[in-house]
Amino acid sequence: MFWESVLIAFDGLKANKLRSILTMLGIIIGVGAVIAMLSVGKGVQQKVDSAIASLGSNLLIVVPGSNSPSGGVRLAAGSNITLTNQDAQAISKEINGVNAVAPAVRQQFQVVNGNQNWMTQVQGSTTDFLDVLNWHVASGSFFTIRDLDSRARVVVLGQTVATNLFGDISPVGQTIRINKAPFRVIGVFEVKGQSGMGQDQDDIAVIPLTTAQDRLLGITYVNTISVQAESGDVINQVQDDITALLRVRHRLQPNVPDDFTVRNLAAIMATAQETTNTMTIFLGVVGAISLVVGGIGIMNIMLVSVTERTREIGIRKALGATFNNILLQFLIEAIVIGVTGGLIGIFTGLGGAQVISYVTGWATVISWTSIVASFGVSVLTGLFFGLYPARKAALLDPIDALRYE
Repeated sequence: MFWESVLIAFDGLKANKLRSILTMLGIIIGVGAVIAMLSVGKGVQQKVDSAIASLGSNLLIVVPGSNSPSGGVRLAAGSNITLTNQDAQAISKEINGVNAVAPAVRQQFQVVNGNQNWMTQVQGSTTDFLDVLNWHVASGSFFTIRDLDSRARVVVLGQTVATNLFGDISPVGQTIRINKAPFRVIGVFEVKGQSGMGQDQDDIAVIPLTTAQDRLLGITYVNTISVQAESGDVINQVQDDITALLRVRHRLQPNVPDDFTVRNLAAIMATAQETTNTMTIFLGVVGAISLVVGGIGIMNIMLVSVTERTREIGIRKALGATFNNILLQFLIEAIVIGVTGGLIGIFTGLGGAQVISYVTGWATVISWTSIVASFGVSVLTGLFFGLYPARKAALLDPIDALRYE
């Protein structure tokens, strides 16, 4: 009886092809929208996570506070001169739970190789720069403690700078000029790509901190101090300890605000993940609404089918069909619409995700969870919205059904 009911259901759908396709359209659009929108949401979430993670793991960034001249305009955070290399060394030695510390200074300079030049960010840092900020050298090497102590004129280039100055030629061993001073290229970084704000992270040149301070900028302070905590479990405690230590070192009274800011990238990542999760849920709900609309369409068409086939139902009941036989027949018809629409919707969603990625340039991540969930919902939608029409058909009185015109 089950397979006979399936065949009867398919015969009923084939008898009204256009009506069946239009009924399925709501399910197709709903399933496709859920898959496509969730893939966009997952893609955005992955991009944000990778962009923040590329800055370094378990990372805290200490920046100077804002400069507030007496009677003047309050400037942006980081405009004050309050952090020194000695602060960085104190954090490294006195704070528990710290893996590595990388103080840094930075400024835009024109770098020149022969008749080629490029404006880039020149950054001075220490040997912990690679570990703290998750950088890797693709060719050559990074500078050493000896280079720091001797204020050596050596530089490691990002891929963007290396390409613009040297093209396809390896820059390692070559000499470039930064602010008219000669620097020997000792290495080239691996490609890091864009940051979460769309900035080119490979547009950088890194030199020893002492060289940048004494020979290039003529300063004694640092712009930032990047701190890598041992794990995410201790990062909040490390942040509090750094704040307490720097307040003591800067001799700040209890009623005086901090002259620095400690930024916790783990907290930023958690906030970003919460935001992207909310967006993904919102997109999924928008797609799910289409499924509900498709389900209402199934109910509508099944009610029409029950009305059209009232005499058929009466004849089947007169020949011995039971309540369950009639109920099963119409339920299967509704489920067939849901299953067929769901399968077509899966391919529509996969294609839609690819089109969105191609047209907008957004990354899309398609998960089996979204495919299985949307298909399951489409089947349940057919079952749920087909239940009332099927029950109505099964409850018809055979005498009234045979009289129906």
